[in-house]
Amino acid sequence: MNLKVRLALMNFLEFAVWGAYLTSMGNYLGKAGMGAEISWFYTIQGIVSIFMPTLMGIVADKYVQPQRLLGYCHLLAGLSMIALFLMGEASATPNETVFMTIYTFSVAFYMPTLALSNTSAFTILKNHGLDTVKDFPPIRVFGTVGFILTMWIVNCATWDNGSFMFLFTENAHKFQYTHFQFLVSGVLGIALFLYCFSLPQCPLVKKEARSWMETWGFDSFKLFKSREMAMFFIFSGLLGMSLQVTNGYATPFITSFKGDPSMLDTFAANNATLLVSISQVAEALCILLIPYFLKRYGIKVVMLIAMFAWVFRFGFFGLGNPAFPGVTLFILSCIVYGVAFDFFNVSGGLFVDQKCEPKVRASAQGLFMLMTNGLGASVGTILAGQVINHYCHWENGYLMGDWQTCWFIFAGYALVVGVAFAVLFRPKKG
Repeated sequence: MNLKVRLALMNFLEFAVWGAYLTSMGNYLGKAGMGAEISWFYTIQGIVSIFMPTLMGIVADKYVQPQRLLGYCHLLAGLSMIALFLMGEASATPNETVFMTIYTFSVAFYMPTLALSNTSAFTILKNHGLDTVKDFPPIRVFGTVGFILTMWIVNCATWDNGSFMFLFTENAHKFQYTHFQFLVSGVLGIALFLYCFSLPQCPLVKKEARSWMETWGFDSFKLFKSREMAMFFIFSGLLGMSLQVTNGYATPFITSFKGDPSMLDTFAANNATLLVSISQVAEALCILLIPYFLKRYGIKVVMLIAMFAWVFRFGFFGLGNPAFPGVTLFILSCIVYGVAFDFFNVSGGLFVDQKCEPKVRASAQGLFMLMTNGLGASVGTILAGQVINHYCHWENGYLMGDWQTCWFIFAGYALVVGVAFAVLFRPKKG
């Protein structure tokens, strides 16, 4: 099999594992009696992202080839997901403490695979004389395709009275509402574990001894001595607070309209995961726009576009509904997500790469991830959960309440961050 095809399949499975539950888990948690803790389930991903990728990176550097460690991590994460499925199979309302503990173990080993899959792909491409800048992006796109495909499967797949079906109509047994989404994730994770051992070797390279500060990436914190980089990382954390809000609450929000008899039979309310997948389609397409915008307008304008895109992302949710024409605002929110996510995450990573010296470049990227997907996303998800739990409540399996106020609060926050960034961030030219 062609090397690029093999790596594309690896990326496809890597993100298919995540797409099976990331955007639909909130619906299941609500029906399983854990709806009030949705924010904590998503916060856990941010907390483990603070230290687990670094820890697994050290293991991959010194002890285990990255493609093999990628497989081992997916085995542990996949088995944990299957355990969650079995808990859901045994009880409609699993023990919350045990369930969250197993979930934490699973994501603790899944989150490092996002970096390990990149490391494996980069190493394999270089070892075979290929150009990572040219050849990796088309490979990475298949990751988003995998994410989208499992979202579609979970949205439509139904197991009811011993029969498996694909439905777009209302059915309480769709995987997006049940524990079966964890089974899909677990099976795909174990499949990737097996597949990783068919990938080309990534021999370990003996490296010069480094201080513990360098090993753990703490030397990158000296970048805060530069006002430009300090402002960049601070605002990265502030904007990172928006990252997981819609992953956790978009599908419960859209599904909540089924509690309104006039919206019960609308396509969007019954296929929330499918609708939200438009966000990932937009994300894949928007990656192609970044080089043009960065070259023409620079990092500040591109980051500002991302920040104000978050304002529209939340605002459109606040104004829309599943019926026509309100559903068009939901679709616009999903399209805008591509700009909000990519123009921030991808362009931010490129900015760090351009501004930092080679000896701290890797740890600086780690700091960027820590501020955004670690601290920012964790704090933001907790606070968002507090807001939503204040204005909304679970009723007959739906999270009902004053959603519009919630979305407008989030949009207002993004607007304040965007305006402050426009005033305070002044990147150096050149």
